[in-house]
Amino acid sequence: MEFWDIYDSDKKQTGRTMKRNDWNLKNGEYHLTVLGVIHRPDGRFLITRRVMTKAWAPGWWEVSGGAVQAGEDSKVAVVREIREETGLDVSGCPDGYRFTYRRDNPDEGDNYFVDVYRFELDFKESDLKLQKEETMGYRLATLDEIKELDKQGIFLHYSSIKKVFE
Repeated sequence: MEFWDIYDSDKKQTGRTMKRNDWNLKNGEYHLTVLGVIHRPDGRFLITRRVMTKAWAPGWWEVSGGAVQAGEDSKVAVVREIREETGLDVSGCPDGYRFTYRRDNPDEGDNYFVDVYRFELDFKESDLKLQKEETMGYRLATLDEIKELDKQGIFLHYSSIKKVFE
């Protein structure tokens, strides 16, 4: 069973944990997630398409990411999530941390912080090994193509992370 650390509104760990997807956070309690943007030297970004079995936003486009597990820091988590979802190893890339944003969803019990990273990585498409449980395809997209997917309403988190693409 996977556990997540609980953070306070200042993004400090409280010393308590929660079960994965056990949405019962109170006001002022948060869990931590990560998103990792991969940018190639040719100017394109790696984006993946969510499998249709996802309960939320099936078939939408996104960048790799997920929850930070209890005891894990966000850099370790983003490297793990990218490796799991794409097969790419960004551990040798410079830190990549860009910013954090916060979402408050008190009615859902799902308050969270998102640490956003961007990694510059030269890779071949043959290096990709997509996690079938999470992704059903990928694209190497330009910023304009990502903006178009967002305009169509099928790109996750764009309004919150758009500055990481610039």
